[in-house]
Amino acid sequence: MTFRAGVVVPVFDHGAGAVALAERLAPIRLKTFMVNDGSDAETHATLHDLAKRHDWIEVIDHPGNQGKGAAVLTGLRTAQAQGYSHALQIDADGQHDPDDIPRFLALAEANPNAVIAGCPEFDASVPKGRLAARYITHVWVWIETLSFTIRDSMCGFRVYPLEPVLQLAERVRLGRRMDFDPEILVRLHWEGLSILPLSTKVVYPVGGQSHFRLWRDNGLISWMHTRLFFGMLWRVLSLRFGRHGTDSHSARALR
Repeated sequence: MTFRAGVVVPVFDHGAGAVALAERLAPIRLKTFMVNDGSDAETHATLHDLAKRHDWIEVIDHPGNQGKGAAVLTGLRTAQAQGYSHALQIDADGQHDPDDIPRFLALAEANPNAVIAGCPEFDASVPKGRLAARYITHVWVWIETLSFTIRDSMCGFRVYPLEPVLQLAERVRLGRRMDFDPEILVRLHWEGLSILPLSTKVVYPVGGQSHFRLWRDNGLISWMHTRLFFGMLWRVLSLRFGRHGTDSHSARALR
């Protein structure tokens, strides 16, 4: 398939951020799917106003909040249905630098079967607690993949080849909230896809709005790592004893 990339933006109450992002995306005019994940009325109106003013923006509405991962998957499926081979995921909260989009897409076009995963270069704005938590997840991901291939699994700035990602999503119930970004990289690594890191500046804007819920999201991420860890053990045992874990009921239960 010819390389054809669109942009997927999950949005939950980040109306002002979506407007700012649209301004930065305007020069490149890539088709952009903004997934309104049950936002408030003001954000809903803002997104649809953007779509009226920019013919390259399409808004897909979730009737209620389903989570970042669910919003990304809706955007990926919509992009594929419209003939796109790849989708660049970028957040609407102002943390990512849209000027890096050409670099991400160039690397993706040169490696069409790989995931291009943003590897953050943080400035002084990063909260120290969030930074420490990221490294805990990094260590777990390195254990779950038995490699250091995935340098950062939390950054939501990345390019996906749509066919293998959506085939995986049909077979496995992926995390629907903040657990989505790390889980999908681990599972795509298990599928044999290359995960190529690309350095990018990440900032935490002053007054920025975070939808990370301490107890809920940490609980989801902990459960995700539990499932992935035992999934990794099953894979190791399957290879060791010549069984095919993906075809067994036990392996499916771990998913």
